[in-house]
Amino acid sequence: MEIFHIGFLNITWMDILDVVLVAFLFYRLYVAMRGTIAAQIFLGLLLVIAGSLVARAADMKALSWLLKTLTDIWVIALIVLFQPELRRLLLFLGRNPVVKLFIRFDVGEYADLIVGALEDLKQKGEGALIVIIRTTDIKLFVDTGMPIRALISKELLVSIFNRKSPLHDGAVVIKDRYIEAARCTLPLTAVEKIGTRMLGTRHRAALGISEQADVVALVLSEETGELAVAQAGRLRTNLSPEEMRAILAGSITSASSASKPSKQMALEARDYAMESREAFDR
Repeated sequence: MEIFHIGFLNITWMDILDVVLVAFLFYRLYVAMRGTIAAQIFLGLLLVIAGSLVARAADMKALSWLLKTLTDIWVIALIVLFQPELRRLLLFLGRNPVVKLFIRFDVGEYADLIVGALEDLKQKGEGALIVIIRTTDIKLFVDTGMPIRALISKELLVSIFNRKSPLHDGAVVIKDRYIEAARCTLPLTAVEKIGTRMLGTRHRAALGISEQADVVALVLSEETGELAVAQAGRLRTNLSPEEMRAILAGSITSASSASKPSKQMALEARDYAMESREAFDR
């Protein structure tokens, strides 16, 4: 449907959408290249293309042939020279919420990968604290750590929590299939023990973040090798790997269609924390 026309040009809504999309892609490419040497290379390619147009207009056959040969392979040169920047742009597009509606990943494989990493760490006598974001943004706590933003892998998790790694203290935060950050500082719950069990720092941190946000916090005790899960202000301890896989897979699957409103979950978490605190005071 035509909106208006300028001379012989007829402008439609599709034309405006086309311009907006192209402008957005160029903007993201500019942001990805800004401050890198790739920006200078891109400028050089533009000069080559401009020189080719000028040489063709001036009927300079030899120079036109040489520059045309260069411009014919500019797409390949773009892919080779700008590979890191293009990966960054494609990563941004792949993590866009709209794209995620059409992309599903294997929840079982995802849970196996994380629990498998915890089992390897258990055999090495290491501890771990992993927070998986469901629906609540915890950027405030993510920013306290070291940005990673890498595709999750078993090997990467094991290397992060290696006792000799400078990133092993604190929590690893995972969102979707990506490790957002490591060495994150989490809020500690006011609950110091449940029943007769004293809670360590990792357990209190896992319970604390689960009281404040819709997350699943996985804990591997360095002292006992025990697996635990904190969610919605509740801590489940002494879990087997199979139980943790089932809890994790179920939590991820239900993340997009949680049955409880976040406000109700927060109230339940607060009530549970108060009950635990009262039990501790008694």
